[in-house]
Amino acid sequence: MINETDNLTMPTADEAEIAIEQSLRPRTLHDYVGQEKTKANLNILIAAARGRNEPIEHILLHGAPGLGKTTLAHIIANELGANIKITAGPAIEKAGDLAAILTNLSAGDILFIDEIHRLNKTIEEVLYPAMEDFALDIVIGKGPSARTLRLDLPRFTIIGATTKASLLSSPLRDRFGMTYHLDFYEPADLQKIISRSARIFNLELNQESATAIAARARRTPRIANRLLKRVRDYCQVKADGQITPELANCALEMLEIDELGLDAVDRQILAAIIEKFNGGPVGLTTIAAAIGEDVSTIEDVYEPYLLRLGMIDRTPRGRMTTALARKHLGFKDGLF
Repeated sequence: MINETDNLTMPTADEAEIAIEQSLRPRTLHDYVGQEKTKANLNILIAAARGRNEPIEHILLHGAPGLGKTTLAHIIANELGANIKITAGPAIEKAGDLAAILTNLSAGDILFIDEIHRLNKTIEEVLYPAMEDFALDIVIGKGPSARTLRLDLPRFTIIGATTKASLLSSPLRDRFGMTYHLDFYEPADLQKIISRSARIFNLELNQESATAIAARARRTPRIANRLLKRVRDYCQVKADGQITPELANCALEMLEIDELGLDAVDRQILAAIIEKFNGGPVGLTTIAAAIGEDVSTIEDVYEPYLLRLGMIDRTPRGRMTTALARKHLGFKDGLF
């Protein structure tokens, strides 16, 4: 099972970490590092909406956890001078919950729905006319005497965020005017993010140290900031608080995060496929049973980064390790 050390490389965040992230979030697109194509498109969209003095179109942001979807939603609201209200797909259990949220919106407000792919179908049916016609259809009564009452809503914008765009129904996906995919970050962008966070934390951090942390951050800003905090703690205890590349690497090695950002569970997954299943192909359920992890955790947390590095291949028959994975773990021809 996942332990505290493994949680360092988990791209999801708990409530305490979200509170810290808020202090690190940039407030404008100019200060937002990375995702250049998305930023360029958003700049045009926001400028055009401001020029027409109207709300922007509904926006769908999708990508792996920790890449900045929530941060972008706040930036869009800030750039437009709009209020933003936040909810999540699982939190909207009944149509009445959604109706209460929508009827409390003012003109120009932004409603951010995280994990929007987890909305149930009944909620989606209520959301369609709200997104398309800015109206809310309420059914009064039951049976033959039931009738529908339509309430007009002010023009607002929904920003949906999802890690699994494929799980959105086509009717819901089609109602978003713009869809943006957030990709894993380049190391150079992560270095800038780490350096900026270090300034906010009042840390002494040179470029080489930022590079050392960025190399192990799984191309994810949330993980980069998390590792920076752990390196800060290590340097405070072991040295005078100044972060050097050597100390940064020592701290991350103590946390069992290697030079590619792989943690103990990543290496267990790769080693299990190589040693127990001769490199694959092998099904995800079998891998999960072999290492004692949850299937969804492997699929959602570990597999995307291993695929990005080229450590595993996903085939119709199952997962297979690549020569790069065998080399990284010290295997030759399937053996040590």
